[in-house]
Amino acid sequence: MDSSASFQFLVDELRLERRVYAPDWRGYGLTSRASAVDAYWFADYLADLDALLAALTPEEPVDLVAHSMGGNIACLYAGVRPQRVRRLINLEGYGLPATTPEQAPERYRAWLDEIREPMVERVWPSLEHLVVRMRRNNPRLDPARARWLAQHWAQEVEPEGWQLVADPAHRRRNPYLYRLEEALACWSQITAPVLLVESSHPDAWHQFTREPAYRERLKAFKSLQLATLADSGHMLHHDQPAALARLIEAFLLEPLPTTAASV
Repeated sequence: MDSSASFQFLVDELRLERRVYAPDWRGYGLTSRASAVDAYWFADYLADLDALLAALTPEEPVDLVAHSMGGNIACLYAGVRPQRVRRLINLEGYGLPATTPEQAPERYRAWLDEIREPMVERVWPSLEHLVVRMRRNNPRLDPARARWLAQHWAQEVEPEGWQLVADPAHRRRNPYLYRLEEALACWSQITAPVLLVESSHPDAWHQFTREPAYRERLKAFKSLQLATLADSGHMLHHDQPAALARLIEAFLLEPLPTTAASV
């Protein structure tokens, strides 16, 4: 339930003079929610990114930095529109665990059960209560940064308290299975150099990415560098923004291979 404000700490540490855009995905942060939505679809995210880049830089390719779900979107997009991406920095956006068709009936049943119930938005009695929850989820998050982030992640709803600005429908499971073969087909079409930055302390959900089967899927990338950020969890850009900025800038300054899109 993140927002674009999360990247501010990283942007503050950048030394290169760059124009940086940090959009909120649909239904997150300050981007409007879809009306009466039951779930959000990756195809819509791809269309949103395509439209955004067409508006910001219709001719020149861009350097994309994306985290978690955004990293998954960016990897798909870089394979679908390889001419639009010059370099790709993926922060723990690994794809999801592989699924099998046999899982579909139960997934659909669970989704149908979920959409019968209205989404309830949690309200925190104070901003400090939200800060405590954020730091419980990520003990590495500095208290001052947590307080600053909380003001962007939530809005005051009088007289109840504070409520996340992200659409709670994002918490619903997607009825469709993750099709690894389709993702790999897209990744294989990426022409841009890719930097995948991993945390040194993956949480339980991301532990699957250290398994041999996951490492095998990384062979789909034509040009991939792996880096591990010390003393960090999944929220790399919160935990170690200065060290992450140095990794990113070093990657951006590397000469582009002749096969990659260049300006």
